[in-house]
Amino acid sequence: MKPLFSIITVTFNAEAFVEKTILSVLGQTYPDIEYILIDGASTDGTMEIVKKYKDHPHFVWKSEPDNGLYDAMNKAMKLATGDYIWFINAGDTLHSLTTVEQLAESIPGKLLPDVIYGETAIIDETGKKLGMRRLKTPERLTWKSFRMGMLVCHQSFMVRPNLAPEFDLTYSRSSDFDWCVNCLKGADDIYNSHMILSNFLQGGMSTTQRKESLKERFQIMKKHYGIVPVTLLHLWFAIRFYFAKMTRGQVD
Repeated sequence: MKPLFSIITVTFNAEAFVEKTILSVLGQTYPDIEYILIDGASTDGTMEIVKKYKDHPHFVWKSEPDNGLYDAMNKAMKLATGDYIWFINAGDTLHSLTTVEQLAESIPGKLLPDVIYGETAIIDETGKKLGMRRLKTPERLTWKSFRMGMLVCHQSFMVRPNLAPEFDLTYSRSSDFDWCVNCLKGADDIYNSHMILSNFLQGGMSTTQRKESLKERFQIMKKHYGIVPVTLLHLWFAIRFYFAKMTRGQVD
């Protein structure tokens, strides 16, 4: 059993870090990878870097204007022909050059699971590991798990194409949260790889962007889980945060 992985990167003016992402995918020891890069008509040197790899037999790329990140991701999914769709953002990387090979060898049984997930490491711009993501993945993941937040990064989450809906363009910052929940709702066999699958580049999201993202996540959670449970859960989050802050203050 050798699944074909459709690994997707979307870019816009990403010349500072896109090459690390490309090399982390095209340098994999596992041969059955289809790499799709969709660029939003970058105005910097992104495409000059991309074109350096245009002759790679497993590399498909396109550059044209789009309506944002999630529109580009929808375009990419339409080009995917693999057994799994796997998004790796520009700047992020696969954890090592043997990650996909080790993952493919680890899949149990004769049937491919609907969803595969794993852990995410945090790195800086030099590639130095800063630690693991604060939210640890649950041993058993279901669509209800995301009531506690995005417990799995989409960079360490892959799904069979028949279960992957389009990203909802209503959400400009957190549609990946909604997408993962929708994928899990249709999945029966969900496999925890217990592997670090990706390295997430620690970014500099502004305070305004973070607030907008959290607002969208709250709306998405209400849609999937109901307003009363989500409101009560967020009140508990606030209380827990307050007491944790007070405790730290006493210690300090």
